Amino acid sequence: MLDTPTFTLRPAQPDDVPTLFSLIKALADYEKLTDQVTGSQALLHEHLFGDRPCIEAILAFSASAKQPIGFALFFTNYSTFLTKPGIYLEDLFILPEYRSQGIGKALLAYLAKLAIARDCGRLEWSVLDWNQPAIGFYERMGATVLPDWRICRVTGAAIAALAER
Repeated sequence: MLDTPTFTLRPAQPDDVPTLFSLIKALADYEKLTDQVTGSQALLHEHLFGDRPCIEAILAFSASAKQPIGFALFFTNYSTFLTKPGIYLEDLFILPEYRSQGIGKALLAYLAKLAIARDCGRLEWSVLDWNQPAIGFYERMGATVLPDWRICRVTGAAIAALAER
């Protein structure tokens, strides 16, 4: 847990799932992707706290109002070249009215410390190419935006079709 005069960070707990899901919907709204939120709180709970957890989350709370104001959701990946695990940051989001207060920096620093503690070889994530404020922020934090890599994705019916090959 990290406490500052303006915000608190802590790992998500089971009771936080509705809050986290609402922040995920706020992120989708910001990215103009609300139609792609097809999951549920129940699935989120299962993936965070079920028999086989596959994700983790850190929540940021306003110190004054004790209200949720942001999150980082991540999972373990692996580098075959480094032969080490890594942390993949799936989402980092701060409500717009709480940006520029050091919360995003604190979330990234939290994950960097976690990566060191877990002997990870990488901390990585993707950023939308139109999101210049985020790209600038990440570069100021020491990240390299890789120009030669593109994300490949197979979803829905395409997964079923690929499985049939």
